[in-house]
Amino acid sequence: MAKSALGFDLTPPTPEQIQTLAARLDPEARRILLDHGTEPPFCGAFDEYEEEGTYICNLCALPLFSSRAKFHSGSGWPSFYEDLGEGHVRRLRDVSHGMVRTEIRCGRCDSHLGHVFEDGPRPTGLRYCMNSVAMDFVPEGEALLDRLGRGDPTSI
Repeated sequence: MAKSALGFDLTPPTPEQIQTLAARLDPEARRILLDHGTEPPFCGAFDEYEEEGTYICNLCALPLFSSRAKFHSGSGWPSFYEDLGEGHVRRLRDVSHGMVRTEIRCGRCDSHLGHVFEDGPRPTGLRYCMNSVAMDFVPEGEALLDRLGRGDPTSI
């Protein structure tokens, strides 16, 4: 079993678990997470969201970003300057749509989350440009979700 430095089980879900988890998603979330789509800018629930807490994968609930790393990029999508830690977000080269970008996917279930660019603020210079429907949010002080029943930590 692969674990992240934060103690989360990074073992990929089985195809049956993915199917069960996907059944709770609406069609737009399935299109983005499973079919690598993109939501239109300035329409996502988390673009201007200001609450403190943790953003998690909307499919498997792996924690991805802290609200403390969120910033307003003006791009129309929620943006973060760093992820939670090694293993939580995967990076892949994306040459679709006539450009070269870095796609980001969930480090556990491989769901499409968005892209990361090198035009963000200090200290990292990165801008993780996320689809709101690719994430769920757990307010600070509330227990993290464990959709796979693996006994992951309940807080960060």
